[in-house]
Amino acid sequence: MFKVAHHPLFCLPLPEGHRFPMAKYELLPKKLLVDGIITPSQFFVPRMATVDEILTTHSKDYWQMLDELTLPAKDCRKIGLPMSQDLIDRERYVVGATIDCAKYALTDGISLSTSGGTHHAFKDSGEGFCVLNDVCIASNVLLNQGLVKKILILDLDVHQGNGNASIMADNANVFVMSMHGEKNYPYHKPKSDLDIGLADGVGDDAYLSLLKHHLPKVLDDFKPDFIFYIAGVDVLCDDRLGRINLTMNGLYEREWFVVETAYHLQIPMTVVMGGGYVPDVGVIVAGHSGVFGVVKGIFEKQ
Repeated sequence: MFKVAHHPLFCLPLPEGHRFPMAKYELLPKKLLVDGIITPSQFFVPRMATVDEILTTHSKDYWQMLDELTLPAKDCRKIGLPMSQDLIDRERYVVGATIDCAKYALTDGISLSTSGGTHHAFKDSGEGFCVLNDVCIASNVLLNQGLVKKILILDLDVHQGNGNASIMADNANVFVMSMHGEKNYPYHKPKSDLDIGLADGVGDDAYLSLLKHHLPKVLDDFKPDFIFYIAGVDVLCDDRLGRINLTMNGLYEREWFVVETAYHLQIPMTVVMGGGYVPDVGVIVAGHSGVFGVVKGIFEKQ
């Protein structure tokens, strides 16, 4: 059975009125249990990422400023989260969860984290609620340890993963595919291996058609032996920051297609959550829970 990473510190208290929906990290595991999608035994508490793991990807100077809580105020404002020791610990657990999930996926075929997808973090800076880049760190750890040879980062968050594109620009062993709002944040988009820019207002049919055209081609051409999937739900039609019009059914079909494709090709996959900013946090949580339900359904078909 597949494993799911969750740590209580994923839900870090924020000042009242903060626009980041931190509550989803507390509500998601509860929903998964209540709905019978996950059993308690499937959850595991991840470890904290080590400094050496972080330094596979981030600069020593950037890490030192984070570790010593000396990051300049202007850089903290770009991140958009109040800097504290708890925040740094949280980010290390987020990264540790993605690494641990990847190693479980190598055995089990798939593993999921209830956090992660911090794709706006660069080598020497963070932005957009992202401090450390969990997927890039985990990718470098797997490659450095010789556990995999070629990785696909499949980023379906509505915002382009500028940190992923920048960090992996010269890494021939990692293919970054990003499908995102063309006119949405970030306004400067470093070039990924494949960027699929979406016009505002794209709905289910056009979105799914593009995904079903491009993903099989990437898998056939690049032939990865591991996939990190950033399953952002900020593509939903009511999302405050998304401007894409997927229905919940369209989102669910997206998850089925991605997970079933990887499963059919026997490519291990780790799924991380990415963004979601619908005003009703319950809708965000329902969206995120869909991919867990899909994985459960596929495992039950074995």
